[in-house]
Amino acid sequence: MAGPLDGFKIIDLTSNITGPLATMTLADQGANVIKVEMPGLGDHVRATSTSINGFSAAFLNNNRNKRSIAIDLKTDRGLAALYRVVSGADVFIQNFRPGVAERLRISEVEIRKIVSDIVYVSISGFGQKGPYAQKPAYDPVIQALCGIATVQAGSDEARPRLIRTILPDKLTAITAAQAILAALLSRSRTHEGQHVRLSMLDTLISFLWSSDMNRHTFVSESDRGEKPASKIDLIYTTKDGYMTVAVNTNREWIGLARALGHPEWLEDKRFSTPKLRAQNIDIRLELIQEVLARRSTEHWMERLNKESVPCSPVLTRQEMLGNEQVQANNIIVEYVHEKAGPIRQARAAAQFSLTPTPDPVGAPSLGQHSKEILLEAGLQEQDILSLVSDGVVEA
Repeated sequence: MAGPLDGFKIIDLTSNITGPLATMTLADQGANVIKVEMPGLGDHVRATSTSINGFSAAFLNNNRNKRSIAIDLKTDRGLAALYRVVSGADVFIQNFRPGVAERLRISEVEIRKIVSDIVYVSISGFGQKGPYAQKPAYDPVIQALCGIATVQAGSDEARPRLIRTILPDKLTAITAAQAILAALLSRSRTHEGQHVRLSMLDTLISFLWSSDMNRHTFVSESDRGEKPASKIDLIYTTKDGYMTVAVNTNREWIGLARALGHPEWLEDKRFSTPKLRAQNIDIRLELIQEVLARRSTEHWMERLNKESVPCSPVLTRQEMLGNEQVQANNIIVEYVHEKAGPIRQARAAAQFSLTPTPDPVGAPSLGQHSKEILLEAGLQEQDILSLVSDGVVEA
């Protein structure tokens, strides 16, 4: 089996993290993803972070299962070659700033001349129009603008804090992959392609609304400001480390009181309902912290698990790799990259019973598949060699 998306062809002109992670998600599921890069340069991420033999970890982790073709799109011959590659494609995706695709002659209008029912995807930082449309956008900029940095701070009055992972990039990638599949499903029924537009800003605002915009959901409540979150963030100090304990239901609260040896908490009217426990959160969490600090994480894990109370030790990234549940899930895979050597990555999260995803193929070298892709597109070998010798194509 080659995965549930076997047979779908995707032309990927994205760079950095958001677009490449979106298309890698589809490549992991069997799609034929052709990564189009500039000769001599390639995706900016190739030159970032930890690297071995010219392959950065960031590039490897966002571009597996793809093929690379390097074409100079600023030349007429390079553009003509790309148009040939686009023929027969199902999806065309780019994350240039608004207006750049038009200048490069790879706008929806131009690409749809080649494939009339193609799904054309534009990913941007702020949106296709508006006062911020032409501004450069990186993760901290989006975190600041969408409000999530103040959510992370716990209060509008506290110093804002960034989430220490590039959530806007990665969440937009997942949203883009889902939107592409929705557009392909629509095309299967209507026989028409469409333009999918997605911005990092819109994605994060939509993401926040399900849990962090409750006061602003009711228009009449919106001007009252945010109630500060608890000063304790559910990471507790134990005698030998850290752990988390989270209770919501009455059953879980009863189990927690038993596990920690404080049945009198169950008689305390301040904690008798979920609503009251939320209102008295600081007092409640301080009581829990005081008890947990007296014994080891392992001790409390054993007692809490017996009462079916949601809990976990806080693991470092290294410790996570060896965790028994992580190993049971077989989420971490290892294989040998032809140039970077032994690679460890997380496999695609979703697993399919009828169309299992293929074994991973390491991220490509710049232009590694240029000749192969151009031959598939119908170019003659002598024409390809001419493009290579003239620097229009790197192979």
